[in-house]
Amino acid sequence: MRKEAFGVGDIVHVFNRGNRKQEIVRDDTDRWRFLQTLFYFNDEFSPENPFRTLNDLLKSDFNNGRVLIWPSQWPARNKLVDILAFTLMDNHYHLVLQEIKEGGVAKFMQKLLTGATNRFNIRHKETGRLFQGAYKARRVGSDNYLKYLNVYLHIKNVFELYPGGMKKALREFEDAYQFATRYPYASLGGYVHNESNAREIISSNMLDDEFTDEREFKEFARACVEHIFFEETSCRLQFPEAV
Repeated sequence: MRKEAFGVGDIVHVFNRGNRKQEIVRDDTDRWRFLQTLFYFNDEFSPENPFRTLNDLLKSDFNNGRVLIWPSQWPARNKLVDILAFTLMDNHYHLVLQEIKEGGVAKFMQKLLTGATNRFNIRHKETGRLFQGAYKARRVGSDNYLKYLNVYLHIKNVFELYPGGMKKALREFEDAYQFATRYPYASLGGYVHNESNAREIISSNMLDDEFTDEREFKEFARACVEHIFFEETSCRLQFPEAV
Protein backbone atom coordinates (compact mmCIF):
# COMPACT_ATOMS: atom_id res chain seq x y z
CA MET A 1 0.00 0.00 0.00
CA ARG A 2 1.49 3.34 -0.99
CA LYS A 3 1.53 6.34 1.28
CA GLU A 4 -1.06 8.91 0.21
CA ALA A 5 -0.04 12.49 -0.48
CA PHE A 6 -0.84 14.86 2.37
CA GLY A 7 0.17 18.30 3.60
CA VAL A 8 0.17 20.60 6.59
CA GLY A 9 -3.10 20.34 8.49
CA ASP A 10 -3.94 16.84 7.26
CA ILE A 11 -4.70 14.07 9.73
CA VAL A 12 -3.03 10.77 8.89
CA HIS A 13 -3.58 7.23 10.15
CA VAL A 14 -0.19 5.50 10.30
CA PHE A 15 0.20 1.79 10.98
CA ASN A 16 2.45 -1.21 10.49
CA ARG A 17 3.15 -4.61 11.96
CA GLY A 18 6.19 -6.67 12.81
CA ASN A 19 8.32 -8.21 10.09
CA ARG A 20 6.88 -11.66 9.27
CA LYS A 21 4.12 -10.86 11.78
CA GLN A 22 6.61 -11.11 14.65
CA GLU A 23 6.24 -9.22 17.94
CA ILE A 24 7.47 -5.66 18.02
CA VAL A 25 7.30 -5.66 21.84
CA ARG A 26 7.80 -8.66 24.11
CA ASP A 27 7.15 -7.28 27.58
CA ASP A 28 6.25 -4.14 29.51
CA THR A 29 9.81 -2.84 29.30
CA ASP A 30 9.60 -2.90 25.52
CA ARG A 31 6.17 -1.26 25.65
CA TRP A 32 7.45 1.51 27.92
CA ARG A 33 10.39 2.07 25.60
CA PHE A 34 7.99 2.47 22.67
CA LEU A 35 6.12 5.18 24.60
CA GLN A 36 9.42 6.90 25.32
CA THR A 37 10.23 6.81 21.62
CA LEU A 38 6.88 8.41 20.76
CA PHE A 39 7.56 11.19 23.26
CA TYR A 40 11.24 11.98 22.82
CA PHE A 41 11.49 11.58 19.03
CA ASN A 42 8.61 13.96 18.29
CA ASP A 43 10.94 16.95 18.14
CA GLU A 44 13.25 18.78 15.77
CA PHE A 45 16.11 18.35 18.25
CA SER A 46 18.14 15.21 17.52
CA PRO A 47 21.16 14.50 19.73
CA GLU A 48 23.62 12.01 18.29
CA ASN A 49 22.73 9.29 20.79
CA PRO A 50 19.39 10.37 22.27
CA PHE A 51 18.76 7.53 24.68
CA ARG A 52 22.28 7.49 26.08
CA THR A 53 21.95 11.24 26.56
CA LEU A 54 18.54 10.83 28.26
CA ASN A 55 19.94 8.14 30.51
CA ASP A 56 22.77 10.44 31.58
CA LEU A 57 20.47 13.41 32.15
CA LEU A 58 17.48 11.73 33.81
CA LYS A 59 19.18 8.69 35.40
CA SER A 60 16.74 6.58 37.40
CA ASP A 61 13.76 8.70 36.30
CA PHE A 62 14.45 7.62 32.72
CA ASN A 63 14.98 3.93 33.37
CA ASN A 64 12.66 3.14 36.25
CA GLY A 65 10.39 6.10 36.90
CA ARG A 66 7.83 5.27 34.20
CA VAL A 67 7.23 9.01 33.88
CA LEU A 68 7.90 11.00 30.72
CA ILE A 69 10.07 14.02 31.54
CA TRP A 70 11.50 16.52 29.07
CA PRO A 71 15.12 17.27 30.15
CA SER A 72 15.62 20.85 31.26
CA GLN A 73 19.03 20.80 29.50
CA TRP A 74 17.38 20.25 26.09
CA PRO A 75 15.95 23.05 23.93
CA ALA A 76 12.27 23.86 24.36
CA ARG A 77 10.09 21.37 22.53
CA ASN A 78 9.59 21.96 18.82
CA LYS A 79 7.33 19.12 17.74
CA LEU A 80 7.39 17.55 14.30
CA VAL A 81 3.74 16.39 14.44
CA ASP A 82 0.71 16.45 16.66
CA ILE A 83 0.02 12.94 17.95
CA LEU A 84 -3.75 12.71 18.26
CA ALA A 85 -4.02 9.04 19.21
CA PHE A 86 -1.96 5.88 19.51
CA THR A 87 -2.39 2.20 20.28
CA LEU A 88 0.44 -0.29 20.73
CA MET A 89 -0.23 -4.01 20.33
CA ASP A 90 2.24 -6.88 20.57
CA ASN A 91 2.83 -7.14 16.83
CA HIS A 92 1.58 -3.83 15.43
CA TYR A 93 0.88 -0.19 16.20
CA HIS A 94 -1.58 2.49 15.13
CA LEU A 95 -0.95 6.24 15.25
CA VAL A 96 -3.14 9.18 14.32
CA LEU A 97 -0.88 12.10 13.43
CA GLN A 98 -1.50 15.63 12.22
CA GLU A 99 1.05 17.20 9.92
CA ILE A 100 1.96 20.56 11.48
CA LYS A 101 5.04 21.32 9.39
CA GLU A 102 6.02 20.23 5.89
CA GLY A 103 7.55 16.76 6.00
CA GLY A 104 6.96 16.38 9.73
CA VAL A 105 5.21 13.01 9.56
CA ALA A 106 7.93 11.50 7.38
CA LYS A 107 10.73 12.82 9.59
CA PHE A 108 9.01 11.71 12.80
CA MET A 109 8.31 8.21 11.48
CA GLN A 110 11.89 7.80 10.29
CA LYS A 111 13.19 8.71 13.74
CA LEU A 112 10.57 6.64 15.55
CA LEU A 113 11.02 3.40 13.60
CA THR A 114 14.82 3.59 13.48
CA GLY A 115 14.95 4.23 17.22
CA ALA A 116 12.43 1.49 18.06
CA THR A 117 14.26 -1.05 15.88
CA ASN A 118 17.67 -0.23 17.35
CA ARG A 119 16.45 -0.43 20.95
CA PHE A 120 14.63 -3.72 20.35
CA ASN A 121 17.58 -5.34 18.57
CA ILE A 122 20.11 -4.26 21.18
CA ARG A 123 17.97 -5.41 24.10
CA HIS A 124 17.05 -8.77 22.58
CA LYS A 125 20.32 -9.37 20.70
CA GLU A 126 18.53 -9.44 17.36
CA THR A 127 19.50 -8.11 13.94
CA GLY A 128 17.63 -6.92 10.88
CA ARG A 129 14.24 -5.34 10.34
CA LEU A 130 11.70 -5.14 13.14
CA PHE A 131 8.83 -3.85 10.99
CA GLN A 132 7.27 -5.18 7.81
CA GLY A 133 8.60 -2.80 5.19
CA ALA A 134 7.68 0.87 5.10
CA TYR A 135 4.92 2.13 7.35
CA LYS A 136 1.46 2.61 5.86
CA ALA A 137 -0.16 6.03 5.93
CA ARG A 138 -3.73 6.93 5.01
CA ARG A 139 -5.14 10.44 5.09
CA VAL A 140 -8.26 10.77 7.23
CA GLY A 141 -10.68 12.53 4.93
CA SER A 142 -13.81 12.97 7.05
CA ASP A 143 -15.06 13.33 10.61
CA ASN A 144 -17.10 10.15 10.14
CA TYR A 145 -13.95 8.20 9.34
CA LEU A 146 -12.24 9.72 12.37
CA LYS A 147 -15.09 8.64 14.66
CA TYR A 148 -14.79 5.02 13.56
CA LEU A 149 -11.01 5.26 13.75
CA ASN A 150 -11.30 6.29 17.41
CA VAL A 151 -13.27 3.13 18.14
CA TYR A 152 -11.02 0.92 16.03
CA LEU A 153 -7.86 2.03 17.81
CA HIS A 154 -9.10 2.37 21.36
CA ILE A 155 -11.81 -0.27 21.63
CA LYS A 156 -11.58 -2.97 18.95
CA ASN A 157 -7.82 -3.41 19.26
CA VAL A 158 -7.71 -3.34 23.05
CA PHE A 159 -10.77 -5.60 23.41
CA GLU A 160 -8.67 -8.28 21.73
CA LEU A 161 -6.42 -8.17 24.83
CA TYR A 162 -9.31 -8.53 27.27
CA PRO A 163 -9.05 -11.74 29.35
CA GLY A 164 -11.13 -14.23 27.43
CA GLY A 165 -10.78 -12.39 24.14
CA MET A 166 -13.11 -10.41 21.94
CA LYS A 167 -16.21 -12.60 22.36
CA LYS A 168 -16.07 -12.28 26.13
CA ALA A 169 -15.40 -8.54 25.84
CA LEU A 170 -18.58 -8.18 23.77
CA ARG A 171 -20.59 -10.04 26.44
CA GLU A 172 -19.02 -7.96 29.22
CA PHE A 173 -18.91 -4.60 27.46
CA GLU A 174 -18.93 -2.43 30.59
CA ASP A 175 -15.99 -4.24 32.17
CA ALA A 176 -14.16 -4.47 28.87
CA TYR A 177 -14.63 -0.75 28.27
CA GLN A 178 -13.07 0.05 31.65
CA PHE A 179 -10.25 -2.36 30.79
CA ALA A 180 -9.66 -0.40 27.57
CA THR A 181 -9.60 2.94 29.40
CA ARG A 182 -6.93 1.56 31.75
CA TYR A 183 -4.72 0.03 29.08
CA PRO A 184 -1.48 2.01 29.55
CA TYR A 185 -0.17 1.66 25.99
CA ALA A 186 -2.94 3.53 24.20
CA SER A 187 -4.18 7.10 24.36
CA LEU A 188 -7.72 6.43 25.61
CA GLY A 189 -6.59 6.68 29.23
CA GLY A 190 -5.25 10.15 28.50
CA TYR A 191 -8.68 11.22 27.26
CA VAL A 192 -10.83 9.54 29.92
CA HIS A 193 -8.66 9.55 33.05
CA ASN A 194 -6.10 12.22 32.15
CA GLU A 195 -3.42 9.55 32.50
CA SER A 196 -0.15 11.46 32.68
CA ASN A 197 2.07 9.62 30.20
CA ALA A 198 -0.61 9.49 27.52
CA ARG A 199 -1.32 13.18 28.06
CA GLU A 200 2.38 13.98 27.59
CA ILE A 201 2.34 12.20 24.22
CA ILE A 202 -0.94 13.35 22.69
CA SER A 203 -1.47 16.93 21.58
CA SER A 204 -5.24 17.27 21.91
CA ASN A 205 -8.32 15.36 22.98
CA MET A 206 -9.59 13.74 19.81
CA LEU A 207 -12.67 12.48 21.63
CA ASP A 208 -13.66 16.03 22.57
CA ASP A 209 -13.30 17.04 18.94
CA GLU A 210 -15.53 14.25 17.61
CA PHE A 211 -18.02 13.49 20.43
CA THR A 212 -20.11 15.59 22.80
CA ASP A 213 -18.76 13.70 25.82
CA GLU A 214 -17.36 10.33 26.86
CA ARG A 215 -20.84 8.87 27.22
CA GLU A 216 -21.58 9.53 23.54
CA PHE A 217 -18.29 7.92 22.54
CA LYS A 218 -18.96 4.91 24.73
CA GLU A 219 -22.41 4.31 23.24
CA PHE A 220 -21.06 4.80 19.72
CA ALA A 221 -18.35 2.23 20.50
CA ARG A 222 -20.93 -0.18 21.92
CA ALA A 223 -22.99 0.08 18.72
CA CYS A 224 -19.92 -0.68 16.63
CA VAL A 225 -18.68 -3.70 18.52
CA GLU A 226 -22.05 -5.23 19.38
CA HIS A 227 -23.93 -4.69 16.11
CA ILE A 228 -21.45 -3.99 13.37
CA PHE A 229 -18.57 -6.25 14.53
CA PHE A 230 -16.21 -4.05 12.56
CA GLU A 231 -17.09 -5.48 9.17
CA GLU A 232 -15.17 -3.28 6.77
CA THR A 233 -18.19 -2.51 4.60
CA SER A 234 -20.24 -1.43 7.62
CA CYS A 235 -17.63 0.64 9.41
CA ARG A 236 -16.18 1.93 6.12
CA LEU A 237 -12.65 1.75 7.48
CA GLN A 238 -11.27 -0.54 4.75
CA PHE A 239 -8.18 -1.37 6.80
CA PRO A 240 -5.78 -3.66 4.92
CA GLU A 241 -5.44 -7.25 6.02
CA ALA A 242 -1.84 -6.54 7.06
CA VAL A 243 -2.90 -5.08 10.41
